[in-house]
Amino acid sequence: MATCARCAGGVETAFRFCPWCGHAQRLKVTEFFFGHGEIEGADRRALRVSRYFGARPEERHVRFSVWSEASPGRTRVEAAVSLEEAEAERVARFLAAAAEAAAAPTEPLAL
Repeated sequence: MATCARCAGGVETAFRFCPWCGHAQRLKVTEFFFGHGEIEGADRRALRVSRYFGARPEERHVRFSVWSEASPGRTRVEAAVSLEEAEAERVARFLAAAAEAAAAPTEPLAL
């Protein structure tokens, strides 16, 4: 059992808020990215990226999860993976470099 950083009360790890004082136990930011309409078809899938912040290194990570619409109005997670901060930064560099390469002017090959 973990302890709350604010009141030091016992908190089950599954709890997002302390039951004693209401303090948030995990801080994160989340964003959804919707699948490519021409490639994904009508399946309605999305990528959810969550960045978790914490006082200790083992609390800080980035989680990628794939969500789909199981039925109208009901979503479910299909898969998820958590990356350590160094790997998440590597993903960011990869995407930035790919965007730069795509934006760079191309010259025709001289034959």
